[in-house]
Amino acid sequence: MTIYDISKQAGVSIATVSRVLNGSENVKPKTRKKVLDIIEQCGYTPNVFARGLGLNSMKTVGILCADSSDIYLAKAVYHIERNLKTAGYHSILNCTGYDLAHKKEGLSLLLNQRVDSIIMVGSNFISENEKDNQYIRDAAKQVPVMLLNGDLDCENVFCTMCDDYKSMKEVTGRLLSQKIHDILFLYHSRTYSSMKKLAGYQAAYVSMDLPLSKDLTCFFNGSHEDIDGVCDYLCNLHDKGLRFRAVVAADDMLAVGAVKYARKMNLRIPQDIKIVGYNNSILSVCSEPKLTTVDNHLELLCSQLVKTCICTLGGTSQPAKTIFSGEIILRESANL
Repeated sequence: MTIYDISKQAGVSIATVSRVLNGSENVKPKTRKKVLDIIEQCGYTPNVFARGLGLNSMKTVGILCADSSDIYLAKAVYHIERNLKTAGYHSILNCTGYDLAHKKEGLSLLLNQRVDSIIMVGSNFISENEKDNQYIRDAAKQVPVMLLNGDLDCENVFCTMCDDYKSMKEVTGRLLSQKIHDILFLYHSRTYSSMKKLAGYQAAYVSMDLPLSKDLTCFFNGSHEDIDGVCDYLCNLHDKGLRFRAVVAADDMLAVGAVKYARKMNLRIPQDIKIVGYNNSILSVCSEPKLTTVDNHLELLCSQLVKTCICTLGGTSQPAKTIFSGEIILRESANL
């Protein structure tokens, strides 16, 4: 069934059928009902791709996400899709994994679908190696590219992010002010965001003229779901003689692993060890004790990112970078 068949059966022009499909008010109620009745009887579904070619817009945005099983990324995709739908846009999601070749392949696939814009969810799409970011620059020559929590200086690339550097520096600084100088920084990826958090942690020591210990900067090379693995990793560090009175983690999952470690070692939280997470995810309130964490205002970030996307597509000039401050949420695991 095509729009031509609908036109013929209803005895109206193709343009009239098109106006009905697009919700135009410039159609008589009687005519609208006649067209809609035939559409319902025939089970006609508009071909969005064909319509998009005619309008020079698919009203569709492509979303790239490395891993939809990650709590943070999954929640971001949820907020982005919801905001796009409210704005009248459809979305196509492609989960690429973390391999660069697969990221490039996923981006190419979305561009071939004639999407109006690309949204990249998470800082893992930005590489320290500038050559590895060229595929994003190339895509920006075709459509506007939106980065969530990523930073890339390029025309037609728009970045919406939390100031992870400032937030982590503040958290670490508060612990140092309590005379806790042996703070372990725990992270499990080398994304743009993680590197900013690490830099903020280090900057807090430097600003207070305190020595930094490389041994206290610890990388967990495991799955983002392996909380028991984080616990075992910290126990292994303890067995090797490493001592620390606080753990500042790059995300809440790592912090929950640190809580399990403290329980296993019979350490009181926060009296013997203070633990701080990041993201203010559901894990932070499921933990016992509940986690002090940094709220990077994910919902606000996603809302702003979609707003920037829609305004850009509408021809309104938008800032290349929008940066929000994180907020420390105080709970039982650390009295900062």
